[in-house]
Amino acid sequence: MGIANGKEISTKQLCDIMEEAYRRGKEVLPQGKVATYIPELGKADPGALGISLCARDGWHFNIGDTNRRFTIQSISKVISLALALELLGMDKVFERVDMEPSGEAFNSLIDLDLISNHPMNPMINSGAITVANMLLGKMSFEEIQDVFRKVCEDPEMESNEAVFRSEMQNLSRNRAIAYLLQSKGILDDRVEETLELYTRLCSLQVTAVSLASMGMTIAMDGKLGNGESVFTGRTMEICKTIMLTCGMYDRSGRFAVKVGLPTKSGVGGGLVSVADNHVGIGIYGPALDDKGNCVAGGPILEYLSRELQIHLFQKNTYVDRMMEQR
Repeated sequence: MGIANGKEISTKQLCDIMEEAYRRGKEVLPQGKVATYIPELGKADPGALGISLCARDGWHFNIGDTNRRFTIQSISKVISLALALELLGMDKVFERVDMEPSGEAFNSLIDLDLISNHPMNPMINSGAITVANMLLGKMSFEEIQDVFRKVCEDPEMESNEAVFRSEMQNLSRNRAIAYLLQSKGILDDRVEETLELYTRLCSLQVTAVSLASMGMTIAMDGKLGNGESVFTGRTMEICKTIMLTCGMYDRSGRFAVKVGLPTKSGVGGGLVSVADNHVGIGIYGPALDDKGNCVAGGPILEYLSRELQIHLFQKNTYVDRMMEQR
């Protein structure tokens, strides 16, 4: 048993908490809309919702559509950044991309064109395209995909060809960003190769369960459940910090205050959230808010953060003790 607000809590109570979080998420789904600027994503069911919570021993608590596959989209930016940091080091990576919240939409060109010669951070499209350029020639797509599979503990992860083709046929915005980056000397001449790699990584298919495993890997400083280290602790420290400050685009500040967990969203409807050393949380809900984030994610994670006492700055967490005695 563990303690929450002075009361004993059991595994059943954890399941009750998950059910209430799910109910709260379902309640706000009608306020969101699926992404349609990529036609293939517009086919998603706006009523779909799944929550997976992964504990340190690899045990998953699931509710809803947790095994439905969808494309990872911008959540891939976290692993791409981690790979670039491992291959090149922090100094080299942040010579070409900054680490500041942008305050602009994820696909905006405004700051890059008028304010800064560098992308503001690796979690927006301009920054992630720059990171993809750094990976070219150092790792093949297949090698990168293997890292994604390992981190997510999802050996069946594959690229969704229909979504990939749909994105490549509707790439005008990202192509404009990429050529603006090249004009500023941030990208080399391999612009189209960079865009293909970036888009291919966004089209990898995951589930809420595999995102929860990814969150747990990050929470454990890059270590898998079997003890294998995929990334160094320093790399994960950097990634978690940037997830907290930039992972929810121009809603990151409000989200950090209310939820207090490093989190990254994707327009495919995914969210990965990290409670350091405690749990990883994966959410699937393709109905998005006006910032491009899963509309159900906010109320779900705010409730889980409070009830499980896993806010980054709340010290009295009980979740580990509860997991040990479930």
